[in-house]
Amino acid sequence: MSGYVVLAGVLVASLLVVLGGALARRALAPAAPTPAKLTTYESGVDPVGDLWSQTRVRYLAYAFLYVIFAVDAVYLFPWALVLRTDLGPASLVEVGIFVGIVLVGLLHAVRRGLLRWT
Repeated sequence: MSGYVVLAGVLVASLLVVLGGALARRALAPAAPTPAKLTTYESGVDPVGDLWSQTRVRYLAYAFLYVIFAVDAVYLFPWALVLRTDLGPASLVEVGIFVGIVLVGLLHAVRRGLLRWT
């Protein structure tokens, strides 16, 4: 039961630290709202007009490519280091399936034109 008491104490202490920090920020931070500070500011472009417009965000494609290459590296480098020992044919089949799945994602990116420099 003592482990739960320690856990509850850590949770209460962390909650108090977060609340204390938030209250200290509210008490000490200067508050001088001006019209310029309350204006919407996005990526260095001043807002034009008063209507909301939606833009096409393409970060998903870059996140997709990052996941393909990062996951590939995270799993293949340790496998290559352990390859020095005898892993057997089952390991080779498993890595072949993994590389096949990664190649499907890479081919999808090529088909969508995400790897073009122009």
